[in-house]
Amino acid sequence: MKIEGPGKALTVYIGESDRWHGKPLATAIVERMRELGLAGATVIRGFEGFGARSRIHTTHVLRLSEDLPIVIQVVDRADRIELVKQALDEMVTEGLITVTDVEIVRYRHGGERTS
Repeated sequence: MKIEGPGKALTVYIGESDRWHGKPLATAIVERMRELGLAGATVIRGFEGFGARSRIHTTHVLRLSEDLPIVIQVVDRADRIELVKQALDEMVTEGLITVTDVEIVRYRHGGERTS
């Protein structure tokens, strides 16, 4: 698959302890994005942050949290991002979802030839 040009970046902000049908929500989201055929997804674990309740979640030794921030980022064509928004609305019951415009400069897997 080759994607270049205008696209959308979808970002999901959740907590590490969030779950979906018995599994970590981040894992469930990545699996769902793969099932829906998106170009890829990346999960980033934060070491500190706060959300809507203004409660600090941190890795500091004195305040060890079991609910660290998780950010999931997906970049693809606008039409494909639009398709996944409904699935995410159902899965993310607490958190934040954003969509921004991006310019995709290059997306290719290693088996493709460049010209």
